[in-house]
Amino acid sequence: MRPADGGLVAAAGLLAGAVNAAAGGGTLIAFPALLATGMPALTANITSSVGLVTGYAGGALGYRRELAGQAARLRPLGVPALLGGLTGAVLLLATPVGAFRAVVGYLVLVACGLLGTQPWLARLVAGRRARLVAGRAAPIMLTNNGVATAGVTWPTRGGVFLAGVYGSYFGAGLGVLLLGILGILLPDNIQRTNAAKTLLSFGINTIGVTVFVVSAQASWAFAAILLVTSCVGGLLGARLARLLPAAALRGTVVILGLIVAVVLIVSR
Repeated sequence: MRPADGGLVAAAGLLAGAVNAAAGGGTLIAFPALLATGMPALTANITSSVGLVTGYAGGALGYRRELAGQAARLRPLGVPALLGGLTGAVLLLATPVGAFRAVVGYLVLVACGLLGTQPWLARLVAGRRARLVAGRAAPIMLTNNGVATAGVTWPTRGGVFLAGVYGSYFGAGLGVLLLGILGILLPDNIQRTNAAKTLLSFGINTIGVTVFVVSAQASWAFAAILLVTSCVGGLLGARLARLLPAAALRGTVVILGLIVAVVLIVSR
């Protein structure tokens, strides 16, 4: 490993961890940095997934309070999430290197689209919740403390499974995708929905990373750098969020992702 490459990936890990904590889309920073070291696209994708998993763990721990009382619905959602994560990881490993290189630019575009629509999805989720509480839509049940609950339907399970497949196969924008699925199909308080999304994302990434570790296709030196720096970046993410508006941060990441997508598509 050249010192310059190590420094680039370390800086990308710090920024990716912070961006994931503040607005989401850290993969769109770590993945191009790994590509810049000369790493093949498939190896870069796997290495990024392995290296950024610590950020999801920290996010899940940070939502302990909001996760309280959600076990009854997280258990049935955990199964399709893990199965989806396993399926996506196996599909990724079964994809020929050349084929992945051909589609990765379009996957980056999908991730940019998900990240760009995050504010709209958040408003949609909040509006759905408000209509349910006002009684203008399908009824919901309330617990003794007034927190919304709802049964886990098969469409919700199916949506979480597909999100899991996408999350292990590429990953960028997984949180946004899960937030939209849960917010629309399983409406609840936005903070509790976000907490459920974070825990499911951690599960999806953990099962995917387990498969990748067994496959030995990650670049372990760079993955180790990302594991440390993304964790530190995640801890700094709250401060970053206070200094920079989330919209500006999100916009910067989307612009970077679009540039990377164009380069990948044109150069394939």
